[in-house]
Amino acid sequence: MPTSVLRSTGGDAVTAPAEPHAPVLRERVTALLADAGPGLLIDATVGAGGHAAALLEASGPEVALLGLDRDPRALALATERLAPFGERARVVAAAFDELASVRATSQPDLPVRAVLYDLGVSSMQLDEAGRGFSWRADAPLDMRMDPAQQRTAADVVNTTPQGELTRLLAAGGEDRQPRRIARAIVAARPLRTTLELAEVVAAATPPAQRHGRTHPATRTFQALRIAVNAELERFRASLPQALELLEPATTDRRGGRVAVLAYHSGEDRLAKRLLAAAARGCICPPGLPVCGCGREPALTVLTRGAEQPSAEETTANPRARSARLRAAERTAAPLPGDLDADHA
Repeated sequence: MPTSVLRSTGGDAVTAPAEPHAPVLRERVTALLADAGPGLLIDATVGAGGHAAALLEASGPEVALLGLDRDPRALALATERLAPFGERARVVAAAFDELASVRATSQPDLPVRAVLYDLGVSSMQLDEAGRGFSWRADAPLDMRMDPAQQRTAADVVNTTPQGELTRLLAAGGEDRQPRRIARAIVAARPLRTTLELAEVVAAATPPAQRHGRTHPATRTFQALRIAVNAELERFRASLPQALELLEPATTDRRGGRVAVLAYHSGEDRLAKRLLAAAARGCICPPGLPVCGCGREPALTVLTRGAEQPSAEETTANPRARSARLRAAERTAAPLPGDLDADHA
């Protein structure tokens, strides 16, 4: 059951890091979502609260914000950062695939005007060496966004059958040599730390691929993090919920909007396909004299392809370079009844 995180973090609350995570494409996200009219903005991945604060600053007092996150450190920082907005901001400990149930108990009288996803791992999570998200420092193989979760990266690395591990590395990390790396990991078991894993992956990587822009273990670490936290499965379940929650357009008001910041091709592909499915009109076979399905576009896509950060932003924040932004707006037409994971 999701739990609210109040603005007073007393008790055993985690102390927030001093430097907040830099929100990617902040101005563009704000331009897309802030001018949405009275109602509720939902930041499904509130993190350190950077996007949430920018959205509230750019919106009027009639706009409230609901932020979700699984990470207690992020929740502590977001709570502190959003405190100046008082009752306009509420932060809840929950995963984004719980979006519909959290919404049902959080200001259900307000229309949902916008939903934002800023997917992936944040800078502050990567920089906390003890959490095991990065190969840069030696730490236990953890990678849990929610420390209350039982399954860790060590469990995945040391217990997953080689064939399934190969599939996880190919899908989540897009490793060039997933079978070779999975075989090396299985042969080196048990692995307990990030440094041990990084060394095994580097040794299993062909010499010609060891000296690129990123460490050879980067993709493997990404794949394991995605698997540990079931990120693709959760997003696949969450985005249709967000579209259902958005207010449809009326004759005097535009529809609610959704924006997705993805950093992995699997996430971006899910967003692209599902938004396109909802934006599709008639699906009758070609050649029929009259439309028989009656289907109209339930979304208008607002971005041409996937928008990317500028060169200036990626220079200032290199971790933004893989970001891809897609956004869409609800029309007056109902969402198709078959809008689910099969479309993605």
